[in-house]
Amino acid sequence: MTTSYSGFAYIYDRLMYDVDYAQWVDYIEAIFKKYNVKPNLVLELACGTGNICTRMARRGYDMIGIDISEDMLNVAVPKAKEMDLDILYLHQDMTEFELYGTVDVILCLMDSVNYILQEKELIKMFKLVRNYLNPGGLFIFDTNSYYKLKKILGNNTFVVDENEIFYVWENNFNKKTEICEFYLTFFVKEGEKYSRVDEIHQERAYSISTIKECLKEAGLEFLDAYEQFTFNKPLENSERVFFIAKRSD
Repeated sequence: MTTSYSGFAYIYDRLMYDVDYAQWVDYIEAIFKKYNVKPNLVLELACGTGNICTRMARRGYDMIGIDISEDMLNVAVPKAKEMDLDILYLHQDMTEFELYGTVDVILCLMDSVNYILQEKELIKMFKLVRNYLNPGGLFIFDTNSYYKLKKILGNNTFVVDENEIFYVWENNFNKKTEICEFYLTFFVKEGEKYSRVDEIHQERAYSISTIKECLKEAGLEFLDAYEQFTFNKPLENSERVFFIAKRSD
């Protein structure tokens, strides 16, 4: 894992202003209900600026958030304090994370799994998930689908001007490596001037079958894959896929 979200961290919430985080948490809780789990302690990997952690904490869950970006956590920590929420944030790489004990559920959301570019690193992370899950605990994560990264984002350029941020998003999908590179240039309005932020991000396209194989190798039991925010099976043109796995022993 190498992406740091250095400059991006401080404009992330402004860019994601239209994301319905309550909908994400509602769906997570619907998964809990469907699989008959009642977790107390929940870990979110790649927690970013804490938008899921804070909402989960407000609903009564004890939350731990892990992120590789110190800058992201510099936004998340004061946010939790302002809300008077007791959330433990840890500055760690999700492919090498360590906890002092086990948890009931582990989340990895907003296509964070796609940022793991090698299958061996993905299996390594899945093995850590298994290690720190209580028996019967759920692992819930989502991915940008192979279709989305290759057909919708890949080899396309997007120009966006909204919420006082102008940005150009140029993408390139490599069929051999199955990696989509995002070249992002942001111009952020600050008073009468604009500041520039440049970022390069990479996401690996994973098929559902590859994810299932990696889960199996890591000792996790694959339960289901669903189209975004539903309990329907993914279609060929589904853009986001949610995966449910568990530690069965």
